[in-house]
Amino acid sequence: MAQDAPTLDEILKAADRIKGRVVETPVVALSSDKLAGYLPEGASLTAKLELFQQAGSFKARGALINLDALNEEEKARGVTAVSAGNHALATAWAAQASGVQAKVVMMDYADPVRIEGCRAMGAEVVLAPDVHAAFNEVDRIKTEEGRSFVHPFEGKLTALGTATCGLEFMRQVSDLEAVVIPIGGGGLIAGMSRAIKLVNPDCQVIGVEPVGADSMHRSFEAGAPQTLEKDDTIADSLGAPMALPYSFSLAQDHVDDLVRIEDGEMLKAAALLFDALKLALEPAGAAATAAAMGPARDKLAGKRVGVIVCGSNIGEAKAAELIARGRSLIDG
Repeated sequence: MAQDAPTLDEILKAADRIKGRVVETPVVALSSDKLAGYLPEGASLTAKLELFQQAGSFKARGALINLDALNEEEKARGVTAVSAGNHALATAWAAQASGVQAKVVMMDYADPVRIEGCRAMGAEVVLAPDVHAAFNEVDRIKTEEGRSFVHPFEGKLTALGTATCGLEFMRQVSDLEAVVIPIGGGGLIAGMSRAIKLVNPDCQVIGVEPVGADSMHRSFEAGAPQTLEKDDTIADSLGAPMALPYSFSLAQDHVDDLVRIEDGEMLKAAALLFDALKLALEPAGAAATAAAMGPARDKLAGKRVGVIVCGSNIGEAKAAELIARGRSLIDG
């Protein structure tokens, strides 16, 4: 069992602390005829739309809980974070809401909408050429400037944040038999799976990773957190370079199954969700639905299934390009 795993009481208190400050994101049935032929046979799917969260993704929950835990001296020194975009935006938002200065490190290939979004919320942005260089830079900032590091996917405070999403989903749809959750570094599935199992131990939790960024698969196989030399996926939000002990341990204890998806499956699902619901998603936001349409489809047949639409921080031109690519795969 994970050391110091969040208790249900701790999750309930965390949810109460951030109530009214984050969005209680809506759920929607994936019942459109445009989706019917692609979903598991006999299943009913409900999507939780975390793309409507503050700062555009579920990350706002953990970022706010991390900021709330700082003392006045730590707040005065500011915070830092490293991210392909969503966590940087969430940290910038939470810092602005808390009156704290943020300095975020992002990859220079991040969507310009994300970079400018951070700056618009008052954060200083430092660009790095790749994810490993970005983590090295944030380590330098922590050491030299004394800023508190808001980790994108590791630690109890971050897990408490994502656990509030799991708790909320279980309250909104009380009869779920399975939930499909995207995995980047593992922070979302760590907290969500803990909350889901505490509420309903019989609800199955399925994690999904891109084929080209499968650190959690490798970690499960090795029995310990693993690091990737590089990632290769269109879903940059899921391109974390490693799994880490706390989130890995929670996932290991609570996740029932893992599946991998190809980039094309995410593009196809994103196009289908746009055509059915007019949701303009980054590829990661379509990952759970893609898994339900693909490698997890047979496992989910006949079940009441939840999928997480984890975020959508993407510019309109990029969204249009990816939707067009996805449609070509459907038509093909």
